[in-house]
Amino acid sequence: MTLRTTYGSSTATRGQNDSFVAGFILLGFSAFPELQRQMFGVFLVIYLVTLIGNALIITIIFLDQSLHIPMYLFLQNLSVVEMSFSAAITPEMLVVLTTEKATISFGGCFAQMYFILLFGGTECFLLGAMAYDRFAAICHPLSYPVIMNKRVFMKLVMFSWISGIMVATVQTSWVFSFPYCGHREINHLFCETPPVLELACADTFLFEVYAFTGTILIVMVPFLLILLSYTRILFTILKMPSSTGRQKAFSTCASHLTSVTLFYGTASITYLQPKSRYSPDTKKLMSLAYTLLTPLLNPLIYSLRNKEMKKAVVKLWRRKVALHTA
Repeated sequence: MTLRTTYGSSTATRGQNDSFVAGFILLGFSAFPELQRQMFGVFLVIYLVTLIGNALIITIIFLDQSLHIPMYLFLQNLSVVEMSFSAAITPEMLVVLTTEKATISFGGCFAQMYFILLFGGTECFLLGAMAYDRFAAICHPLSYPVIMNKRVFMKLVMFSWISGIMVATVQTSWVFSFPYCGHREINHLFCETPPVLELACADTFLFEVYAFTGTILIVMVPFLLILLSYTRILFTILKMPSSTGRQKAFSTCASHLTSVTLFYGTASITYLQPKSRYSPDTKKLMSLAYTLLTPLLNPLIYSLRNKEMKKAVVKLWRRKVALHTA
């Protein structure tokens, strides 16, 4: 089955009201008011847990010197991305769920789309860098300190963030360079590129080609790097003579593999789905899996499956208790 991008061309023409749109209306699930009220409570809890969980990971890694190694510093950056990604989307989403038709300014919509693309793109490359780090640690343990030294780590982190910034700058600027006129209702919960682009009063074919190609490259290049890294890791693990060593290596990579599957799975469903296969409401639910579940589950995955993180939490807790009882 051939996949097509969800970026639909607007059927509107310049001959209609070609005036500047001062703002947009986010419809959310306004056709289901009872569902919106139920969603508000659930999404608020998810948002708070996401912020607390990722903030704890950032703080624990910052305070525990034993975790100042590339694996956990990458994780710290990932938590910053997840927390920021959630903060860029969820507050506005909660507002949308409390009103029948929530308005968002033209500038506010631009900013939200920009940060969604920035943090989403950065996460793609960060996950690839984390896979390379695990490959170096497991397949080349003796030379790992040289392969993944501080300079290499900094370059990989900077490349991830700069790539995210470039993707967001180019794509958001292009989307908002189109004229928007007449109908200004976005049938979505937030300012994501596909539903916003449907309101453009111009031919968006070139942008659609760029967006689909760019999405393939941003998703597939890191994913291929991850796939190659874990293929090599798998062969290395199978050659280990000790069953304890194999179990430890599998455990080390399990959390990252879970995170990768969750992120790329939901992102692919959202951005590489057949154009006319799903209804707008179904597409909204798919976007929720990508924007809510990934930031929520990443801290749970890494903290619950990682012995070093658990030890760090216990150590910091004991230190805090000792200070209060002293």
